[in-house]
Amino acid sequence: MYIDRRIIFLIIALMLFSSFMTLFSQEGALLSFVLTIPGILIAITFHEFAHAFAADKLGDDTPRRQGRLNLNPFKHLDPFGTIMLIFAGFGWGKPVEINPRNFNRDISLSKAEAIVSAAGPLMNFLIAIVFEIVFCLVLKFAPGIEVLNGTIYFSSQATGVIVSIIQSIVAINIGLGVFNLIPLPPLDGSKILSGFLPYNARNWMDSHSQIFEIIFVALWIVGILGMIVSPIISAINSGITNLFMSMFGLM
Repeated sequence: MYIDRRIIFLIIALMLFSSFMTLFSQEGALLSFVLTIPGILIAITFHEFAHAFAADKLGDDTPRRQGRLNLNPFKHLDPFGTIMLIFAGFGWGKPVEINPRNFNRDISLSKAEAIVSAAGPLMNFLIAIVFEIVFCLVLKFAPGIEVLNGTIYFSSQATGVIVSIIQSIVAINIGLGVFNLIPLPPLDGSKILSGFLPYNARNWMDSHSQIFEIIFVALWIVGILGMIVSPIISAINSGITNLFMSMFGLM
C-alpha cells in the first residue's frame, strides 16, 4: 500500500496554519513564542548530537564524517521539523544518518540501532534534569526571587524572563523525550521497540513502516496521541520540579 506523502504534508501544513493563527491571536503569544526558542534549539541539538555520539561509540563513523558530532544547532535543525515543534507541538531534527554495517560485531545490529535511537530521548531527559537543577539554584540563590508555598515572586521582569526560559527548556526537553518514545515510525520509540522484537516481528514492522507513519499522523490529528502523551509530559515535568524543589528546600 502506497500513500503519497504530499497528502500528509498538506494536512500538516493546514495544522500549522491553524496553530499559527491561534497562537498569535492570543495576548502575550509573541513573547511566549520567543521564550521557547532557546528550549527548542537546545532540545533538538542535544537530541541529534546524542544519536551521533552513540553511533560513533558503537563503531559507525558516518555521523563524524558528516559533521554531526558537534553542538552547532545549524548542523542538526530541520527547518520543517522545527516549525512543527513550535506550532504543532511535535517535531524533529535533521535525522542522523548511520551505516549499520560499521557497528561493532560484539553487539547485534538490532540492539545497536536501539541504543542509538534511545540516546536521543535519554539526552533530553538528562538536559531537563540539569536545567531543573539550574532552575532551583536560581530560585534559591539569585537576588530578587522569593518562593512562598510553591509560588514564585520576582522583583524584576528580567528575572522572571530568565526563570521562564529555564522552565521552557525543561518542559520542551521532557516533551521531546516523551514524544520520541512513542513506539510508532518514524519516531525513536519504534526503533527501540524493534530492537527487542523477534526477527519476524521486526521484519513485519519494517515492511509496514509507512502505514504506521500514516497511523501516527492520523492519531495526532484527531488528538488521541495528544490525550495520551500530554498527561505523561505534565506528570514527569511536575514530578521533576517537585522532587528538586523539595531537595533544595523550596517547598
